[in-house]
Amino acid sequence: MDPRVLEAMLPFFSEDFGNPASLTHAPGRRAAAAVEDARERIAERLGAQPREIVFTSGATEADNLALLGSARLQSQRCDHLVTVATEHPAVLDACAALEAEGFRVTRLPVASDGLLDPEAVREVISERTAIVSVMLANNEIGVLQPVAEIAAVCRDRGVRFHTDAAQAVGRIPVNTDTLGIDLLSLSAHKFYGPKGVGALFVRRRRPRVRLAPLQHGGGHEGGLRSGTLPVPLIVGMARALELCAEEFEREAKRLRELRERMWSRLSEALSGRLSRNGHPEARLPGNLSLTLAGIDTDRLLLALHDVALSSGSACSTANPAPSHVLLALGLTPAQAKSSIRIGLGRSTTQEEVDRAAARIVQEALKLS
Repeated sequence: MDPRVLEAMLPFFSEDFGNPASLTHAPGRRAAAAVEDARERIAERLGAQPREIVFTSGATEADNLALLGSARLQSQRCDHLVTVATEHPAVLDACAALEAEGFRVTRLPVASDGLLDPEAVREVISERTAIVSVMLANNEIGVLQPVAEIAAVCRDRGVRFHTDAAQAVGRIPVNTDTLGIDLLSLSAHKFYGPKGVGALFVRRRRPRVRLAPLQHGGGHEGGLRSGTLPVPLIVGMARALELCAEEFEREAKRLRELRERMWSRLSEALSGRLSRNGHPEARLPGNLSLTLAGIDTDRLLLALHDVALSSGSACSTANPAPSHVLLALGLTPAQAKSSIRIGLGRSTTQEEVDRAAARIVQEALKLS
């Protein structure tokens, strides 16, 4: 978390610890004012209206509210959902849960570069389709989907469009009106805010989107998400998003340069063994997903205890499995198991990039 975010949050852990739902006393009113100020600032950065921002515990809850809330509200006339094979588990598992309730789910494939053809969405939409969900930026390979074009297809067919923008908000410009989005999920910790808070944008005009709530007990957040609001976290999320908006152009340029520096050093030293995953240009500036031919990256990551990397595989000791994202790109299970994801961020320096590249090369050569 950015220390400037923590500074904004600290008063609301102590002297301003009122409940924003308790408006009969001054501490509660101060807390409510802080929440509404944060809501306005977040909405402004997303091209939204304040009343369209619903606070959640993060993007996973927001995804579930968007999908389950949409599908269940329309269940009498719509029983079909459309999503993509490369989505985050928060979307894929929510869709699977709806399948268990009797809904039908179409999971569209992507091209080898990770991109979805908007026309593929048009072809599968029917009068029974309740919602289409396509993530803006992929969490593993960083690919940016053409969501404006997909949203236009959905709007043309009168179908709601949702995007999981957890990886995109704060890293690239995201405007809900410009993109034509009906529902958008985000998490504060993805843009240097606190963990445990996020939001769902729910369009209230042209058209107004209605959802069935997932939890009940007080009617908070316009009846969509009951529960006492975490004021410090909400204040922190607003501050974090403001900082990203102020700095993202400069930061995006810096991260792209660091990413290409990392790629250059790795590809030179591991010539013929290294390939990128995902579209080379339509991607987040700080993401680099790589396949190292013939190298078991589980062993590589164990050797790289001093470098914070992640495997391209969604692995656990109980259930090792290749990444569903990489398999959807056409990689074999062996290739998917030989992939790593490198994430560069606000605190990453050129020195760290050079040191990390050297360490990856050193250990990869030992294992090859």
